[in-house]
Amino acid sequence: MYSPKRKRNTVTTTTKKPSLKKKKLSHSPPPTPIPSLPDDMLLSIFARVSRVYYPILSLVSKSFRSLIASPELYETRSLLGRTESCLYLCLQERNPDSNPLWFTHCLKPDRTLTKGTRKTKKTKKSRGNILIPIPVPNPPLAHWSGHASVGSDIYFFGGYIENENVPSSRVLVLDCRSHTLREAPSMKREMLHTFATVIDGKIYVAGGNQDEDTDSLYPIEIFDSKTQIWDHMPIPYWGQNWGGLSISACVEGKFCMVFGRMAMAYDLEECRLDFVDCQMARSWCWSCNCTIDNVLFRYGGAIRWYDTKQSLWKNVKGLKGLLPKFGKNVYVKLVDYGGKMAAFWASLVSPRKGKYKTIWCAVIALERPNSEEIWGKVEWYEAVLTVPVSYEFEHALAVIV
Repeated sequence: MYSPKRKRNTVTTTTKKPSLKKKKLSHSPPPTPIPSLPDDMLLSIFARVSRVYYPILSLVSKSFRSLIASPELYETRSLLGRTESCLYLCLQERNPDSNPLWFTHCLKPDRTLTKGTRKTKKTKKSRGNILIPIPVPNPPLAHWSGHASVGSDIYFFGGYIENENVPSSRVLVLDCRSHTLREAPSMKREMLHTFATVIDGKIYVAGGNQDEDTDSLYPIEIFDSKTQIWDHMPIPYWGQNWGGLSISACVEGKFCMVFGRMAMAYDLEECRLDFVDCQMARSWCWSCNCTIDNVLFRYGGAIRWYDTKQSLWKNVKGLKGLLPKFGKNVYVKLVDYGGKMAAFWASLVSPRKGKYKTIWCAVIALERPNSEEIWGKVEWYEAVLTVPVSYEFEHALAVIV
């Protein structure tokens, strides 16, 4: 009798292939940010970084923002010898009741081309230079006030107080490290349409005065920024028929002033006031000028410099490619940017609509191969800000921070 074989109960084993996915270890800690560094070490690092990058660093964290705004950072920069020139621009709306807007130069984090711009062989990548607004607290600055920078401070002298309808003797100081305002000792006289010039740390202030009983309609006072003490310049009275004070500057160590078409220079060593040739006063625009290394520059269709030996205005060479960018009948602000020249100008965004305009900036390195010529090399120029057309240039200057 046939009986089928009983199947044996066999256990089959299969080897599983290892999974390609790595198993997460239960004991592994979650990812953590970079451990924080001590504040002293961060201050030492930040002090070695250019100030144009500070707005970018302030976006990292609240602690970074606090350290960048601290006075200890600028003390460290000074001790390490890392101070540098920084550009500031003030815009004022045509409505006199509006408050001025202040901006400072920095680099934006995203250095890509602007929207809608195609990158070609002819177009260059944006350098990322922009102007960012800074808050300036009350009290508001007076209109038509003179200004000058000493170190990291911007001084504002006199001006016209709108509410009181009188000239002012008040002096305000903008600290460009903390962007705060403080008051300095007032001038001895009220001044209107003031002009200020810095010579060896002292600020020479000249301006109009409506008091007919004073010795001069344009008194000149000297402010020592170190001692915070005012002094008066002993100069003779000049005639009223010369015209109003239109500009002042330091040229070859002398305090130069222009009254109408009359130019005068005050010799600081000999305390003597002398007439200057009429060529200096001619075409010397009251706002489109600056002094760099004792050389007077101005803009009037071209950037020119004044040769005191030959009594001539000469063109700065090497700027033919930049001048067409200015356009016709353009208003250009020139600034002494740590030995270089910075230029601000504006162009309409849409000439047909005319609601907004673009603020441009150029930085020019200067070279003087001999006593008869000065060459300029454009390091960069770029659109840095867009504002309504109602805003105009009020102040443009550089500070050391």
